[in-house]
Amino acid sequence: MKRILIIDDENTLSNSLSRSLEHHGYLTVKTHSKKEFHQLNTNTIFDIVLLDLRLPDGNGLELIKYIKEKNQNTQIIVMTGYGSIDLAVTATKKGAFHFITKPFNIGEIINLCTRALSQSQLEKENARLRSVVKKQYRFNQIIGQSRPILELLEMIKKIASSSSTVLITGESGTGKELVAKSIHFNSEQNTGPFIPVHCGAIPKDLLESELFGHVKGAFTGAIKDRVGRFKMAEGGTLFLDEISTMDLSTQVKLLRVLQEKEFQPLGGDQIIASRARVIAASNENLEQAVKQGSFREDLYYRLNVIPLNISPLRTRKDDIPLLINHFIKTFNKSRTHKLKGISESAMYYLCQYHWPGNIRELENMVERLCVLKENEVIQDRDLPKKYLHHNPQNTHPNLDIPDTGLDFYDTIKCFENDLILKALKKTRWNRNQAAKLLKLNRTTLLEKIKKKGLKENNRTFIDDQTHPILP
Repeated sequence: MKRILIIDDENTLSNSLSRSLEHHGYLTVKTHSKKEFHQLNTNTIFDIVLLDLRLPDGNGLELIKYIKEKNQNTQIIVMTGYGSIDLAVTATKKGAFHFITKPFNIGEIINLCTRALSQSQLEKENARLRSVVKKQYRFNQIIGQSRPILELLEMIKKIASSSSTVLITGESGTGKELVAKSIHFNSEQNTGPFIPVHCGAIPKDLLESELFGHVKGAFTGAIKDRVGRFKMAEGGTLFLDEISTMDLSTQVKLLRVLQEKEFQPLGGDQIIASRARVIAASNENLEQAVKQGSFREDLYYRLNVIPLNISPLRTRKDDIPLLINHFIKTFNKSRTHKLKGISESAMYYLCQYHWPGNIRELENMVERLCVLKENEVIQDRDLPKKYLHHNPQNTHPNLDIPDTGLDFYDTIKCFENDLILKALKKTRWNRNQAAKLLKLNRTTLLEKIKKKGLKENNRTFIDDQTHPILP
């Protein structure tokens, strides 16, 4: 039963309210002063408080803040015989749900209580969703154990608490929006909205209106006022993806917002202050775009306050087993038939593939296999042909170093794993013969196998630990 606390010194009204509310299924408690209120059991939580502003021992307004601090979901309906607009505004600012003047109809109170409970339920659901979203974008949701990812995570943790502009660069599919959301949901702006704008998907002649809004009649077809994304992102984060596709005229206006913290809707006279944090992303080299004249240099430096670069998946292959396991577990949650795992040979091929589509390509591939294999184990024969065409012998001499660079030590580690695994496979996991092939001391090879966590497992590759065992 929902609990309602009535705080009013008029016995007749209190009793009448109590009877009517209990008739409608509520449990009521009555107090007649601030002193009696403070004598209540502090562990008792009320869903609604009906509060009279004029009490024998003080102003009821003083109780609103105290009640809300005790339980944010408690809805307060203020009752008074001396109503005024100023008083209603004051009560609302302090946290009251509604304001009603005496005398009133009991039916009005019943309706208000119903609305207040709906509001409380909505607030609880919003809080739950915020908690779920925040959990979804915690730092540990950025999957990886390679040096580039660990360094990226450290950087994100440092900058999340600030409000500085961030520029995220990286190839398509590396997870730039995930990083942007992680920054937002771990920042002080996490209660505000996260508004994404994919600049490349919006026609250039409409992008300015999309960002800043417009007033009615600003151009042909502007039949009503439109709120822009900067206004929508007030108090939160505006994520500008594919920023390199923005035309030069819109770049000028974006620069003004970043410099002056204000903007003007298209066709309007009003100047609107902006409190949105801007995170931009690009899969293009903006420095090169500046040299070519397609991107403003002053805007580039204004955006590049805190640069973050996400390495392509092919330069951090240690992360591939961890990502595959993560996606298998994620897709299994929504499926009746759970995928059992992936074989060692299939994992080996996937670790050698160059992944031009990066994590997005990997995720899509795993989802497809989860659908097709149902409750089986992924074998190398189940992989699309293009994942089987890689020739490990050609990996080392033809290694492509991307413009963004690669991690030397992680790359060497990956090559070392490849060599050891190839020798073990060639000798059917005979350690003595593998050591001879590699011209290593047997104990040295055994130490490396143990340190790297390499295991012979011809059937499945299933890892429930934080760090996966490389195939």
